[in-house]
Amino acid sequence: MKPTEQLHELGQSLWLDNITRKMLGESVLRDYVDELSVTGLTSNPTIFDKAISEGDAYDEQIAEAGPGAASTEELFFELAIADLRDAARIFAPINARTDGVDGWVSLEVSPLLADDAAATIEQAAKLHAQAGCDNLFVKIPGSEAGRIAIEETIFAGVPVNVTLLFSREQYLAAAEAYMRGVERRIEAGLDPAVASAASVFVSRWDVAVKDSVPPELRNRLGIAIGKQAYAAYRELLDSERWQRLANEGARPQRLLFASTGAKDPEAPDVLYVEALAAPFTIDTMPEPTLLAFADHGEIGEPLPADGGDAEQVLAEFAAAGVDLDALAARLQEEGEQSFDDSWGDLMKSLESERERLGAAG
Repeated sequence: MKPTEQLHELGQSLWLDNITRKMLGESVLRDYVDELSVTGLTSNPTIFDKAISEGDAYDEQIAEAGPGAASTEELFFELAIADLRDAARIFAPINARTDGVDGWVSLEVSPLLADDAAATIEQAAKLHAQAGCDNLFVKIPGSEAGRIAIEETIFAGVPVNVTLLFSREQYLAAAEAYMRGVERRIEAGLDPAVASAASVFVSRWDVAVKDSVPPELRNRLGIAIGKQAYAAYRELLDSERWQRLANEGARPQRLLFASTGAKDPEAPDVLYVEALAAPFTIDTMPEPTLLAFADHGEIGEPLPADGGDAEQVLAEFAAAGVDLDALAARLQEEGEQSFDDSWGDLMKSLESERERLGAAG
């Protein structure tokens, strides 16, 4: 049994953090589903920028749109939704078999809307309707404005993948927004079974502190943060509040470990995947990490429900002078800025492609 299958059997969903039209056209994604137990997919502006800029897979659709057919942003969403529809069809049998627990794809709202709750709510509804896929998450950042949008979007019945979470506290705030949306649906007599995931980013913690902590603490912070979030997740699932919602038919907002590719070349390439193997969670992996884990990953004991040594390790970082709360806030702000920058690069790349193809035509 391959390590990826073992991880799936343990109860963790393996999602691919990548999508390209070439991957879809050459059945690479189907092979990952059949051979590597992949059951879902996430995307972001950087992934699409790379996909559109490399090769000519998108040329025909861009050329058909014409230089004045749509804004660059609207054209991007047309391209992205076309890919995600194809991916969603591949995962649809998994989504049906698991009764909506698994088999999802994700599309992000414009990062430029991160501080505008009303615009985020409007775009989330528009994108989900435009895609027409039951198994498509709309990604909304877990910022202050994002939490308002999460509650309203869940209340509207649109599935949400909360992104850019970096700590237990940020995760719990996102979970609170999700539960408020569900509670309002119950009060309104609506179906409370609206799917959601909450994505906690892992490896960026270790990048942030690599030059300011002793060698024995390197590449340990992200794992400890992930474990702490998992303990909070399990505690929430055991709470009276959640169990009342579950009794009404609500679905748990699944914890998702994101940014699980090792960024330190001296660290094992499957470090975070092996350390954060936990039932009823999701690990979305960059393609190289997925392939590396399939080749030489090892499955040990699953994460304990109490987070194991998380608090002890975090105390060591605090003693080393790391302000965890301040760093979590900084990482979320930097994450938002990084997505803004990626969005800008994506729009420039797409506009350049439109001009090139228009001139060629």
